[in-house]
Amino acid sequence: MSSPIDDPLGGWDFELPDALIAKTPPRERDGGRLLVVGDALQDRQVRDLPAVFRAGDLLVLNDVRVRKARLRATRHSGGAVEVLVLRAGEADSDGELGEALVRPARKLHVGDTLRCGSGSIVVLALSGEGRAQLRFVPSLATLEADAGEMPLPPYLDRPADADDEHRYQTVYAVAGRLQAAAAPTAGLHLSERLLAELSAMGVQRAQVTLEVGLGTFRPLTAAMLASGKLHPERYVVPEATWRAIDNARREGRRVVAVGTTVVRTLESASGPGPGETDILLVPGWRPQRVDALLTNFHLPRSSLLMLVGAFAGQERVLAAYRHAVDARYRFFSYGDACFFPAPSGMTG
Repeated sequence: MSSPIDDPLGGWDFELPDALIAKTPPRERDGGRLLVVGDALQDRQVRDLPAVFRAGDLLVLNDVRVRKARLRATRHSGGAVEVLVLRAGEADSDGELGEALVRPARKLHVGDTLRCGSGSIVVLALSGEGRAQLRFVPSLATLEADAGEMPLPPYLDRPADADDEHRYQTVYAVAGRLQAAAAPTAGLHLSERLLAELSAMGVQRAQVTLEVGLGTFRPLTAAMLASGKLHPERYVVPEATWRAIDNARREGRRVVAVGTTVVRTLESASGPGPGETDILLVPGWRPQRVDALLTNFHLPRSSLLMLVGAFAGQERVLAAYRHAVDARYRFFSYGDACFFPAPSGMTG
């Protein structure tokens, strides 16, 4: 058996049968199961969330919109290239700049021009991990409209279909300057009906925007763990949201984060406005602005699982995951949800 020194991520591993990986969303957006991890484990339904929340809770959502970030392009030779857009940059006279993951990167060279839809993609720079700086001609929006696909996670092992166009998008997503390469998946459970029920019982709502990208979905490595940093992601915290959080904390009301992206945003920000986070939250972190977390079941050995374990306690979380496997919960992006109040004394 390897030691923690040999395998620092070994303590964040668990056995997961392939059959429990959700390949499609539930029939109804709010039709999934919900594991409530409090003093005892409660097997419930997502539609039971009004019974889990309290009047006065502040629900904080990541309102980022998922762009059609997966582009299919071809090299001059006719070879296929997959481009996963991570972030858009500034426009110039020749097109729009951006950063992406490209595959196969080894086949590409600086200066290559790829055909994509009615336009093209020019390779400006290549770096490690398949990352590339690109120019989209005439614009990224044009190429996404022509050849873009919803960027489903690779473990779904299928192309995006018409249903994914809206199911891999939250009902409250806003088409702003920041757009994502992956969904803030905890929010996929929240239907208009469920949000209306929560509002009617006195649950307040606020939004942040975090541009979900490499920092969220890239596999965690021992080197990243040692550095204490993930790939940076941009965020915006509106003034009204910061004020609502301050008021809730001052009045003793819970701040409930919908998803790990909201946690990373709120725990990184020192005030309202734009920013960038590369924070990796590990055991020993003490939450400053979040009192409860609604999230999905995450990949083994991932930064997301580590964040949840840091928030709610590693053994508590891993025990909940063992129960979820035994009870046949559905895992990952299209899977079921879990709700974690912070253990007593954990929040700042």
